[in-house]
Amino acid sequence: MKKIILLSLVLIFVNSVYSQIITVTERESGRPIELVTISSESPRAFASTNVEGQADISKFKNSNEIVFRMLGYKTETFSFKELAESDFNVQMTSSIVSMDQVVVSATRWNQTSIDVPAKISTISAKDVTLQNPQTAADLLGSSGEVFIQKSQQGGGSPMIRGFSTNRLLYSVDGVRMNTAIFRSGNLQNVISLDPFAIENTEVYFGPGSVIYGSDAIGGVMNFKTLTPQLTLSGETFISGKAVTRYSSANNEKTVHFDVNVGWKNWAFLTSITHSDYGDLIMGRHGPDEYLRQNYVKRIDSTDVVVTSENPREQVPSGYSQINLMQKIRFKPGEYWDFNYGFHYSTTGDYPRYDRLIRYRNGLPRSAEWNYGPQVWMMNDFNITSNYDNFLYDQMSFRLAHQHFEESRIDRGFNSNTRSSRLEKVTALSANVDFNRTIGNKSWLFYGFELVYNDVTSTGEDENIASGIVSVGPSRYPQSTWSSYAAYLTYEYHLDSKFMIQSGLRYNQFILEADFSNNIQFYPFPNSDASINNGALTDSLGFVYHPSRDWSISSNASTGFRSPNVDDVGKVFDSQPGAVLVPNPDLKAEYAYNIDLSISKVFNDVVRFDITGFYTRLNDAMVRRDYSIDGRDSIIYDGELSKVQAIQNAAKANVYGVQAGLEVEFANGFGFSSKFNYQKGEEELDDGSTSPSRHAPPWFGITRLTYMVDGLTMQINAIYNGEKSFADLPEEEKGKDYIYAMDENGNPYSPSWYTLNFKTSYQLNEIFTVNAGVENLTDQRYRPYSSAIVAPGRNFILSFKAKI
Repeated sequence: MKKIILLSLVLIFVNSVYSQIITVTERESGRPIELVTISSESPRAFASTNVEGQADISKFKNSNEIVFRMLGYKTETFSFKELAESDFNVQMTSSIVSMDQVVVSATRWNQTSIDVPAKISTISAKDVTLQNPQTAADLLGSSGEVFIQKSQQGGGSPMIRGFSTNRLLYSVDGVRMNTAIFRSGNLQNVISLDPFAIENTEVYFGPGSVIYGSDAIGGVMNFKTLTPQLTLSGETFISGKAVTRYSSANNEKTVHFDVNVGWKNWAFLTSITHSDYGDLIMGRHGPDEYLRQNYVKRIDSTDVVVTSENPREQVPSGYSQINLMQKIRFKPGEYWDFNYGFHYSTTGDYPRYDRLIRYRNGLPRSAEWNYGPQVWMMNDFNITSNYDNFLYDQMSFRLAHQHFEESRIDRGFNSNTRSSRLEKVTALSANVDFNRTIGNKSWLFYGFELVYNDVTSTGEDENIASGIVSVGPSRYPQSTWSSYAAYLTYEYHLDSKFMIQSGLRYNQFILEADFSNNIQFYPFPNSDASINNGALTDSLGFVYHPSRDWSISSNASTGFRSPNVDDVGKVFDSQPGAVLVPNPDLKAEYAYNIDLSISKVFNDVVRFDITGFYTRLNDAMVRRDYSIDGRDSIIYDGELSKVQAIQNAAKANVYGVQAGLEVEFANGFGFSSKFNYQKGEEELDDGSTSPSRHAPPWFGITRLTYMVDGLTMQINAIYNGEKSFADLPEEEKGKDYIYAMDENGNPYSPSWYTLNFKTSYQLNEIFTVNAGVENLTDQRYRPYSSAIVAPGRNFILSFKAKI
């Protein structure tokens, strides 16, 4: 018995030596704070708190400066000795004013935002809980700094600094989501992500090609999903939550469940979400042009135009979606961490609303136009090493396999032919990233990346009267796209006030396209296309802190977009009298950007920041006249057609300002506002210029928040400027079916605003209730370039139970 007691005492002593647990709580309520980042430079260490507000800080021992950071709280700094004197308990005070936070988008490694020359915006899990976004697109829009365009309810195409679609990059847990068929038209891939499974979201503004490669021109959206948590004691650690939500504007019914089970070395995390969205109802007060007066219904084998019983109901626009995530973590010791993640998302068919509201000769052009199920699957295996050696202080090796599936199903009004086009992409990637401290003032970040995409495209045509199905033309050729890259970023701190950061990346990209799958439909002389080219990008920036409350930074950077299958593959997407042909001489388009940011905190209660930027895009890939063997026209499908090809033949300019204001008042009140102005122009075929299609009118959000003892209430205003007919891009002027009409009968995008109320109340340690009313004044509005009309007055009610 004495031996057992002695052994137990020894084990307790050993555990106390090698495991020191700290607990972080909210000063106002005493509740634990999850996801607080804890960092130290000497020794170099990093940790974050779990759902119980706890973290192991054993490796921080003897540190004189341990920093606790969390968006929405004041940053706290202690020495290890001071933490020991407080029994390793830290209290953090709620605050909307903060100069710094931990970000990963700049180098793929944890850094404080005050040491990053580029502008980065963070959307925390706390913000997401209050705002209750239905999709990841809505999550981005809630930042007030990303504009969201929607062609249909099952959509959401971000616009950042005048760029969109395949000139923006999506990253999920460090894995590139962009594929070889990302197009210049509006995208909705971001809705494949589950807001409930996202731990943190960062938006990197401006070119990020040095770290992320092709497509990172306007910005990078970096999503970090939930991380499996290990136990910090000898007992099994179990945590999780169950959420239900209802929204009235589209009769949304969402159910979510996640659970984490952790032991000392192993942890498992499961997340499941199912959402069902009905037809979306627009507001009462706004342009009559937006009303859905009628729609097509199939009656007795005939397409019939029927009058809408409720013109504010956008029929059809509903869809459903399911998201699954499974993660496994193995941490055998202090220096190694192994993580595997499985992600799966699929929607049902969802109507493309912009195609269903087009008319020709007084009748709808389409009887049906649906996107088929949008499927995304990812297997991601990551190894992280903190084993300090001459090559690195930290290393991350990541392998990923992704599968994408999307389809288009359409049928003309009173046509018996239903056309279906199916695209599948298999994406493989490998990344290895290192960071290395050089002396006391320098850091080196470097790495290598390999990406491979295999595109399979098929088509079929069905006669709905006879049931006969035949092979139809595909949207794309059978293709492969690959990228090989190496990058290096160097950071040097001259002193505590001034640092510089420079980066360089070389990227080789290869594209092979085989058009033989469409030879029977399009008698074209060339059956393949091949591109093998390279791109070199760089960046140089600085950060200067005249004092603790001042920050001045500037960043000059280049970005690029390599030709992909969508650029080369739509060979037969011709217009009357013209035919597109492949152009093997396509090269990357380049963006040159410079921005300047100034941030100032006044008396720890007011923060103001402003960023000005200018971006020039050269060698933009656009459709232009071309020639084959010296001929500018060829016989195509029985007629003489002008030859055209995608060429590097245009340029564009975008400039703008982003500003933010945060004010902390007494007694739990806070005020914040964000404003964005951007203006762009792009070159047309004849050399003239047009306003840029992806530069929305000015927009912003203003919030007044009250927080006290587990209760958060917020009223906010979201607003958007007008886009007059004169300011509409030439491409948009032809889409009068999605715009209101001005006094001259010309299409334009009116200004709009909404007033919204959100609240969250934590009833106890287990239950939280969230509620809100969006669009209080029931405005009828369409965000610029969108087809689906935004929700009218929308009541939201959500319940959450924590395990």
